[in-house]
Amino acid sequence: MKWTEGLDKLGIGLYLLLCLFAIANIYSVDPSSGTRQAVWFGVSLFVGLIIFMMRTKFFENMSGIIYIAGVLLLIGLFPFGKEVLGQKNWYKFGSFSLQPVEFAKIGTALMLANYISGPDFNIKNKKSMLTAFAIIGIPGLVVLMIPDVGSLLVFFAFVIALYREGLSGWLFGFIGIFASVFLVSLAINPWYIVGFIVLLTAVLIFMNMYRISWNIITILTIAGSVLVLSITALLSPTILEKLPKHQRERIEVLYKGEKAFRDTSGYNLLYSKTAIGSGGFWGKGYREGSVTRGKFVPEQSTDYIFCTVGEEWGFLGSALLVLCYAVYIGRIYYLAESQKSTFNRVFGYSFASILLIHFSINLGMVMGLFPTVGIPLPYFSYGGSSLLAFSMMTAIFFKLNYSDKNSLV
Repeated sequence: MKWTEGLDKLGIGLYLLLCLFAIANIYSVDPSSGTRQAVWFGVSLFVGLIIFMMRTKFFENMSGIIYIAGVLLLIGLFPFGKEVLGQKNWYKFGSFSLQPVEFAKIGTALMLANYISGPDFNIKNKKSMLTAFAIIGIPGLVVLMIPDVGSLLVFFAFVIALYREGLSGWLFGFIGIFASVFLVSLAINPWYIVGFIVLLTAVLIFMNMYRISWNIITILTIAGSVLVLSITALLSPTILEKLPKHQRERIEVLYKGEKAFRDTSGYNLLYSKTAIGSGGFWGKGYREGSVTRGKFVPEQSTDYIFCTVGEEWGFLGSALLVLCYAVYIGRIYYLAESQKSTFNRVFGYSFASILLIHFSINLGMVMGLFPTVGIPLPYFSYGGSSLLAFSMMTAIFFKLNYSDKNSLV
């Protein structure tokens, strides 16, 4: 048997392509950052090779220790972390910086996969579900206290993995409705929203009057849902006002446009859109972007790196990049679903969902469809911690997949 049998060449090839194209674009923005990113890419390949040489059981057996280490690193930020842009989420060692939340995601994915694959887990058992949500919620709570809202959103990726294992889809529906009510209430009089919620509930009850099994639980569920959504609508403006100024403006940009905040929270978005739009269909050419060369976008090599692609490679290059991500993430979902091991499947779904949320939110905020929350584009944004952590997850998953494909069981 050749050692290459079981290697997913498409997935590994796309990973390498994304990383190399990223280095080229970061170099276009800032040659020194591009050079450093190339060094981090080399380190990531070396670490990935070490991971590939490990026994598969290592990740299951050590998941608890890796998880606890990740949580402790997050907690350690409070006394030892360095504050950047209002968030104390970095360790600083001279010229070297480390963002531990990126590695805490790995530990959470491994721990969740280990617990769900164990004999005591039952998706219909409340104790099992509470334990699973506790595994997700503990690091999530620490991230919220930092506060790092962007990273907190990424932890919803693990709920997608739970959904694959049998979690009711009603939870996603309620979260979606809850978020929609909050956002719409910022643009429309909240009392109108409350009236609409009550009216819609009444219409739905009337249409399904004889299909509903009426009991005290049903009545309390309906009344509780209406009450929670109504309170959310009424409190939305107050919650917005209580947010720090920069966070409040990032949300208001969605309603008032970036030009209303061109000197503050809308500045990055304004020039990001300008760069993307100026690229046209074919783009201006590599290292020929006027917005990029003029360094008008402060975070262009990190969270706003996609606008460099839009300006220099145009719509065609941007579309091909999006297609690469879509195929890559879809490939991981496909491979995860084909795993014989529950541990491998859950980790694969967690990994793919983390990539999906990072990708969706990053592109959304660069194009003004989502508030700026500081989420990097996987493999693409400048940053050693992000590239190394994503590369480690990549190596772990493809190692699990390699062992699965060569397993006789």
